Amino acid sequence: MTTPRLTVIGTGYLGATHAICMAVLGFEVLGVDVDEQKIARLAAGEVPFFEPGLPELLTKALESGRLRFTTSFAEAAEFGDVHFICVGTPQQKGSHAADMTYVDASVTALARHLTRKALVVGKSTVPVGTAARLTALVKEIAPAADEVELAWNPEFLREGFAVEDTMKPDRLVFGVASGWAEERLRAAFEPVLAQGVPVKVTDLATAELVKVAANSFLATKISYINAMAEVCEATGADVSDLAEALAFDTRIGGRFLRPGLGFGGGCLPKDIRAFMARAEELGVGQAVGFLREIDGINQRRRARTVDLVTELAGGDVAGKKVAALGAAFKPDSDDIRDAPALDVAGTLHRMGAEVTVFDPAAMENAKRVHPELAYGESALDAARDADVVVLLTEWTEFRAIDPAAMAAVVAGKSIVDGRHALDPAAWRAAGWEYRALGRP
Repeated sequence: MTTPRLTVIGTGYLGATHAICMAVLGFEVLGVDVDEQKIARLAAGEVPFFEPGLPELLTKALESGRLRFTTSFAEAAEFGDVHFICVGTPQQKGSHAADMTYVDASVTALARHLTRKALVVGKSTVPVGTAARLTALVKEIAPAADEVELAWNPEFLREGFAVEDTMKPDRLVFGVASGWAEERLRAAFEPVLAQGVPVKVTDLATAELVKVAANSFLATKISYINAMAEVCEATGADVSDLAEALAFDTRIGGRFLRPGLGFGGGCLPKDIRAFMARAEELGVGQAVGFLREIDGINQRRRARTVDLVTELAGGDVAGKKVAALGAAFKPDSDDIRDAPALDVAGTLHRMGAEVTVFDPAAMENAKRVHPELAYGESALDAARDADVVVLLTEWTEFRAIDPAAMAAVVAGKSIVDGRHALDPAAWRAAGWEYRALGRP
């Protein structure tokens, strides 16, 4: 089959990454968004979020002439053979359910202009059953009607590794309803498949479930070891040693078995909550009831981190200076959505502490959402005259901090390692009182 021309509807984190990488891989790509400012920035060669390696690839893609951006759905329908839907599915206000406003609006806007045979491919994380509903919607709205097919190709991007995960993922999942749709998807990923990347072809509903099932499993594994941290705190055991011992069991493995402050970001928290909501709608809520406790364990880690800071501050943080190292929900990202780091910093501020935050990439985002906090220009600047330092995001530069150098600027040598990222022996040898979740 001929090489398809691709459109990517939605140029946020997922969409911009997909559009840029596909163009670098050799496809003609048109990025589409209703946000004119975002389109203008991308067309000018500016990535509107932090992702290592992506700005260089955007420059390369634009210079190749294979990547363009537009706000016109009519232009997208005329240009593209395979249309990827990459818009957000945030949590509804006042509900755990996913807000499908942007998915429905983008599919509707595109379908109105589809006058020839085409494949619409969902990549957004959606409640199971969405693909079937959208199939009926497209056939009703599109001038080409039955000539337009829908498929689902869930994304598995890790922030900080999005380029690698797009260009050489650990697997591809194709949810399709026909052999033609599978052939079109294989053509749209031909350079990726040529690297030997495994592909699982399945039905639409299963493809929709893969992403939320994977995220639920990861959230469960993270929360399991954090639940063990709670037990360790009550018994005097060391959760880091426990996790290392468990990791030798090949049935368990060490990946994501890392105790600490817990997970955040724009995917895991909202996805497991939306999964619970959809399961309730389907009458199988009991099957995923354990996810409520997973969410609870995750939230308790934030509260317990605040408790540790309070203990080191002498039982009351009011009027005390606290240095918060980290704002992003994970390193190598500027994403602060549901970030445990800012949740802890904000809580300490509301308790009366003078909190100064530093993050290598997420400062502007943090300032916009939390203007009440103070911000430093470096880790040492944030720690100046601090009574307690708390590490909240495990950036490499924080791991490399010299305990003696930081001791020279603080008022009190007390540190809470919220991510188990530091060497306790090295910090204690430098005179620091070191505390971490689940460690004696």
